[in-house]
Amino acid sequence: MDNYYGPGRNHLFVPGPVNIPEQVLRAMNRNNEDYRSPAIPAMTKVLLEDVKKIFKTIAGTPFLIPTTGTGAWESALTNTLSPGDRIVSFLIGQFSLLWIDQMQRLNFNVDVIESDWGAGANLEVLGSKLAADTGHTIKAICIVHNETATGVTNNLAAVRKLLDHYQHPALFLVDGVSSICALDFRMDEWGVDVALTGSQKALSLPTGMGIVCASPKALEASKTSKSVRVFFDWKDYLKFYKMGTFWPYTPSIQLLYGLREALDLLFEEGLDNVIERHTRLAKATRLAVEAWGLKNCTQKEEWFSDTVTAVVVPSYIDSSEIVRRGWKRYNLSLGLGLNKVAGKVFRIGHLGNLNELQLLGCLAGVEMILKDVGYPVKLGSGVAAACAFLQNSIPMIPSRI
Repeated sequence: MDNYYGPGRNHLFVPGPVNIPEQVLRAMNRNNEDYRSPAIPAMTKVLLEDVKKIFKTIAGTPFLIPTTGTGAWESALTNTLSPGDRIVSFLIGQFSLLWIDQMQRLNFNVDVIESDWGAGANLEVLGSKLAADTGHTIKAICIVHNETATGVTNNLAAVRKLLDHYQHPALFLVDGVSSICALDFRMDEWGVDVALTGSQKALSLPTGMGIVCASPKALEASKTSKSVRVFFDWKDYLKFYKMGTFWPYTPSIQLLYGLREALDLLFEEGLDNVIERHTRLAKATRLAVEAWGLKNCTQKEEWFSDTVTAVVVPSYIDSSEIVRRGWKRYNLSLGLGLNKVAGKVFRIGHLGNLNELQLLGCLAGVEMILKDVGYPVKLGSGVAAACAFLQNSIPMIPSRI
């Protein structure tokens, strides 16, 4: 952005990477340190315990891996499964598609349940497959909790209910990249065996840390998994955990300090309050979209995402032009439509360290852009709808009461 100067701040409303709080930026503004000194292991030990809170797990074992969500995917798969193992996974958008592609390239036998882009995972088909699998050939169920390409959130509790109903021992692996720390997530209660997220989403950190959390069942599966793995091998982490030094290779010192501050901010606000804030921001966004006379890409209310809204535009408008115009004229960054919905939707990300007035600025910008590209929006309509809702739902800031 420094090479494309615009006055004021860039309004970042893609569904990740997200805005980084000033406190986190300051916490990361430090020199390198020796990660073998007593200080870094001591901090890491506390971080690992605190990270478990964002997954809502007591039994899980977390791994802080210097990677992206894609690397966290690979870590989850290769530590628990062997080449040729049958996986049932759901194709509902771009990121579930990419995870499935990774599974196939890692030589797993992927049984794909495909839905329209804008629909959630088809759990009826999953139930049929589990009922028919009396020989327990299905070794894992892999699902993206929140598909950011289409703004769809899947019901993880319902997946666990099906597994329990059919007494099926398959592992339950969940991509929580754009959900954990923003949407309700309960690893232990829902029997999730591997959950993962990325630092650049609701944690509001720079990209570069994949956080994976494994259940005791997943750790046991890792002992017999025959997939080749080196950098992502949990065994190396567990060895250094036991030694008390924690790191099998060099971590990003700056990201560790950033994670410490990010967690402190989340815990100060209260994780339940964070989730409620995301619910509020999402509702306001959807009300604005409705006031504009546009449709949500998500087909049913039960699948609405509280971290991203994918907005369908009329056929005579290229949604990519909305994103280009936002960046060029208003210093506003919106999400492009991807793959099957390219040119058809634009995405408003509303996750991470974000408040209501920031969101209203984004919505005002979108209205002007819609006017620019020839859509007959009434200026102020979406902002007014969002304001009417937010004015009656924003709580007092606890620290300022």
